[in-house]
Amino acid sequence: MSKLDQWVDNRIIQNIAVWVFIILILTMTIQSENRPLTALLAGLFLVLPVYINNLKILPLFNRKNKLLGLACFCLNAFIFSSIAVFFISNQLEEFEWAMLYNLFAVMILALLFSSAIKIAKDSFTRRQEIKDAELKLLKAQLNPHFLFNTLNNLYGLSVVNSDKLPGLMLKLSDLLRYSLYDTKEQKVPLKKEIQYIQNYVSLEKIRLEDKTDIKLEVSGEFSNLYIAPMLLIVFVENAFKHLGVTKEEKSKVAVNIVADTNELKFSCINTVDCSRDNSADLEKGKSGIGLQNAEKRLALIYPDRHTLTINTQEEEYLVQLTLDL
Repeated sequence: MSKLDQWVDNRIIQNIAVWVFIILILTMTIQSENRPLTALLAGLFLVLPVYINNLKILPLFNRKNKLLGLACFCLNAFIFSSIAVFFISNQLEEFEWAMLYNLFAVMILALLFSSAIKIAKDSFTRRQEIKDAELKLLKAQLNPHFLFNTLNNLYGLSVVNSDKLPGLMLKLSDLLRYSLYDTKEQKVPLKKEIQYIQNYVSLEKIRLEDKTDIKLEVSGEFSNLYIAPMLLIVFVENAFKHLGVTKEEKSKVAVNIVADTNELKFSCINTVDCSRDNSADLEKGKSGIGLQNAEKRLALIYPDRHTLTINTQEEEYLVQLTLDL
């Protein structure tokens, strides 16, 4: 989390900013010889009724005590309006009922304004917490999904060619280290994510040997770019999981990653088995949770900032993703 995000999320700073804004409004609207001082005193006077309203009265509406909440709201406004009229009357040495009516109306407006800010802030915080909880759930689902696939690869290699195991274990160790320890932040350096994909592809090359034409092309400047962790690898995993041979008995996986300023272009192509209907399996979600999670994470983290197209042709499965980082 950046320092700016920490400042924005700091509740003390949020409250100070709101009160500064309120005092500025009062300075521009109050008619007085000394506007800044009068606005400051008015703002300080509003602090207590506003926080009583936000912390004690508003929760009553959420507990289905709307009538009690409304009564307390009006009582809070009336009591502090009366206190203000008392002090003003002592200073002016006169009392008029119009003063009480006007101050009561002003207090109601002030409390409604503060209530609106409080409700909007709580709604945003609640939605953010829901989003964070869903992201954590998706990530928790994603890591076991990857480990499951990798262990299957390890088992297959142990049966076919056991002398490849040391290299595979080293790659697996690097992959798990990244997925367990380097993906705790919401964003990670794109360079690390690409290195992770490169390690995974190297692992698959060891497993498949010369049976598949595997290409990974990376170009552009990645040093200052960040991305949601474990996002692109899902599509690469999916390519190898559903890899099949064409009519010419060839299989291939081609991954291309290009960084252009703040835009990332990713594409992944793999051949599919012509003898079975892979497209139906993929479209119905039978490919597992990985692909579905990737789509959900894209919608949550990059709303209106990504374009994902998935096309299934006769012999190829193509994924194209464009991200505004």
